[in-house]
Amino acid sequence: MRQATITRKTSETSIEVTLNLDGTGVYDNRTGVGFFDHMLDQLSRHSLIDMTIRAEGDLHIDDHHTVEDTGIAIGQALVAALGDKKGIRRYGSFLLAMDDSLVRAALDLSARPYLVWNVEFPSEKIGTFDTELVREFFQALSTHGGITLHVDRLHGLNSHHLAEAAFKAVARALREAVEPDPRMAGVLPSTKGAL
Repeated sequence: MRQATITRKTSETSIEVTLNLDGTGVYDNRTGVGFFDHMLDQLSRHSLIDMTIRAEGDLHIDDHHTVEDTGIAIGQALVAALGDKKGIRRYGSFLLAMDDSLVRAALDLSARPYLVWNVEFPSEKIGTFDTELVREFFQALSTHGGITLHVDRLHGLNSHHLAEAAFKAVARALREAVEPDPRMAGVLPSTKGAL
């Protein structure tokens, strides 16, 4: 069973994340940040990872801690659900078009976190949501999920479309990486003997 639940509590946030890597993209995400919930729903639906998230944060300050800590908890849940990583594809990439936006994501579930982020947003806000928090989320996910992650904006004019394209592209790359490889059943996808 490739499932995990992670609870993270700090003086700033209280977050619970439940993931099922072998799901169908069923989601129930409630963080108190509307646009972020919409992005998390996209992450679940397009990765086919069932995801339930409950987050309470210091939104009276801003959305930063809630978004970042949710990324941390998802990353930790991903590591727990993957276990020893035997039999997975490990790598994933996707080129995603959404209206004016074209975003490329490539990742490696390497246990060596590294984020390369080449996405600039035309605006500082999407509604009330700070666009800089998109990078903060993926930085936290990469670091705590042990993911080498590259995200590149190839084209885009609309900040909402760019953010959504980034979440969907990463989701599709993640879907590929966590899938069992029928040719590698029970085998670790590495020559080092550990991931």
